[in-house]
Amino acid sequence: MSEPASAGPEDAIDWPPAWPRVLDDDCGPPPTGDYRATPEDFRVEEVLDFAPEGEGEHLWLFIEKRDLTTAMVARDLARLCEVSPRVVGYAGMKDRVAVTRQWLSVQLPGRDAPEDLVERLADRGIRVLDQARHPRKLKRGVHRANRFQLRLTGAATTDAGFASRWQRLCRDGVANYFGPQRFGPHGRNLQRARAVLARGWRKRDDREGMLLSAARSFLFNELLAERIRDGSWATPLPGDVVMLDGSASQFGVSPDDAGQLAELRERAARLDLHPAGILWGVGASRAACEARAREAALATGYPGLCGGLEHAGVRLARRSLRLRLAEPALSHGDEALWLSFSLPRGAFATAVLRELISHPTLGPPPSDRSP
Repeated sequence: MSEPASAGPEDAIDWPPAWPRVLDDDCGPPPTGDYRATPEDFRVEEVLDFAPEGEGEHLWLFIEKRDLTTAMVARDLARLCEVSPRVVGYAGMKDRVAVTRQWLSVQLPGRDAPEDLVERLADRGIRVLDQARHPRKLKRGVHRANRFQLRLTGAATTDAGFASRWQRLCRDGVANYFGPQRFGPHGRNLQRARAVLARGWRKRDDREGMLLSAARSFLFNELLAERIRDGSWATPLPGDVVMLDGSASQFGVSPDDAGQLAELRERAARLDLHPAGILWGVGASRAACEARAREAALATGYPGLCGGLEHAGVRLARRSLRLRLAEPALSHGDEALWLSFSLPRGAFATAVLRELISHPTLGPPPSDRSP
């Protein structure tokens, strides 16, 4: 395998990046607002497509946590059950400053959990809502979706245009940006990734793959931002790869079939499918023509990141450029706005919020953005 490309001036990254919003051109900049002032303002519930079978060597626990990361809960569960953290499983990482519900599993072959496990978890602020046995460990990414309930305060609650912005998102979909939490405070995860990839990624430098993920997420957001700027983020291009809504199924758009392109654009307008952007890695891209040229521009602009990911052996993948809000609802109460919606796994509620409110954690205000 070839050596990774060294990071140079092309890979220099100013933080925060000037990633555009979709709604600003038509609706103007969003009003200021606050979210997650307390954990109770940000509620998340994980949605699985299946339930534990009721028997097996893995104990599954449906828990509610407050102001804790999923990793903290997993470590506590391993310690209390006197097992290695490696035998504890969970489908997804949930936010810390939030009240979140999710399943975790712990392997306990031939023995029961400690009698006081529920009480001792409760002492740590972890409520066990349900439990059952299952033959297999809970694997990462097997959940179908996450259901959110978010409380917003500030100027947004009295802004005359807020409801219009919300209705546009419900009708047209949301730009599927990776959220700021993926990159760490002030983009530190990304800067660390740039340094690690420049010298050659090693597992011991990045046990959970967090830095690889930060690099791929940044490149994806850059591609999405460019397609928002030229208006093609929700419209298939000749040679694009598209993904069916709510599915990982994907297929290529013929560069030469005008009839197919017109049909797919009609389906995209109904949110039946979405253009898919590249998650950089090793492998042949199915994109062609203009869509392929957009991807090639990433390698030109960020040779250190792209070359480093390839050298690390990360496999090329795809992610939808747009997502649909499922079960959306907006209500008023308690001098606040309440939003509820479901997103597919891997999607970020902050991608929704950045279109609705201006907040320092969601990126620079419009006046600070590059034209």
